[in-house]
Amino acid sequence: MMQAQESQPALPLRQHTILGVCEGTGEDFGFNPIFLRIPLAVAVLWSPQMAIAAYLALGLVVLASRLFFPTAKIAAVEAATVELAAHRAAANCEQEPQLPLAA
Repeated sequence: MMQAQESQPALPLRQHTILGVCEGTGEDFGFNPIFLRIPLAVAVLWSPQMAIAAYLALGLVVLASRLFFPTAKIAAVEAATVELAAHRAAANCEQEPQLPLAA
């Protein structure tokens, strides 16, 4: 279970992110990070100082959520894994039973 998380680099080290703030916020609160990236990009054009301040504030929110609630993401992954296993088991029950091979 935990191997999938360990194979991914940390958010700030990924190539498609600057510091991973929008992606981290999206992961923590369960929405697509593009809903933050577009307004922040527009804000940079309008007022760069305000955009940078908002980005840093979101970074602090992500940092706090990761420090104070580290098991929330792990619990969500475990719940999804249990749900997937139950779905697979239900799908296997619906298929025709396999007959044992004769020796």
